[in-house]
Amino acid sequence: WLCRGGIQLQEIFRGGERIAGGALDYKIDAENMNRALRGHAETLNNIGNGLSRAVEDRMQSERMKTELITNVSHDIKTPLTSIVNYVDLLGKEQIPGETAQEYLAVLERQSQRLKKLIEDLVEASKASTGNLQVDLQLTDVAELCRQTAGEYTDRLSARELELIAQLPEEAYIYADGRYLFRVLDNLLGNICKYAQKGTRVYLDLAFAGKNIVISLKNISRDRLNISPSELMERFVRGDSARSTEGSGLGLSIARSLTELQGGTFDIEIDGDLFKVQICFPAAPLI
Repeated sequence: WLCRGGIQLQEIFRGGERIAGGALDYKIDAENMNRALRGHAETLNNIGNGLSRAVEDRMQSERMKTELITNVSHDIKTPLTSIVNYVDLLGKEQIPGETAQEYLAVLERQSQRLKKLIEDLVEASKASTGNLQVDLQLTDVAELCRQTAGEYTDRLSARELELIAQLPEEAYIYADGRYLFRVLDNLLGNICKYAQKGTRVYLDLAFAGKNIVISLKNISRDRLNISPSELMERFVRGDSARSTEGSGLGLSIARSLTELQGGTFDIEIDGDLFKVQICFPAAPLI
């Protein structure tokens, strides 16, 4: 009786470890167990069922939200395109009155901002659901970082930001150059918007074992009163009271695009120091 009990107890332990490890469909065979142990085994089986239902409900909810965002974005995009076009046509007309010109400038600025938000919504939806065609090719990420940094030289200077880049001659990974550029573009764009004027921005690329790590660091202009995990959620920005430029989608898009290419995307916050680390497996060169 003791031997049978011990074997059955081991089966319950193993089953609990399997369920805890993510095998939610795993079932412990409790039919021939004694009454006390059978109750524990059935409880673990029920926990697995409950977790499976919860995960399925969460995934369905996420799919519905994503589909809703995509559909609404497409529905808004058509009339918005007409608004943008007519605002452009009005701008070419000689409308008398300084006040009317100011109103027209506001219309143009806000319509362009709304257009950018809709485009970011569609891209975020596609990236988070994996509905993007990724073409992984051998890419010199060091050269891509140099090119991206070069394109931001004027914008950073206009914001009184000094970029300090420490990049090797070459570093190869397998990535889609279009999407990797978009990741770097989003990050440097955020730095231009939210970094403290008169500070330095660091762009580093280093080898870490079999991986290549890209890191970007800057000092935030506003207090970062939020955790890194919350900051990567959609529509979230560092200061909840801020209503300036930006949609709060940049970091979410950057993370999704990085993960689609097989990389990892992490954020660290230390006081006003904002740091992003992107890690990719180094490409084996023969």
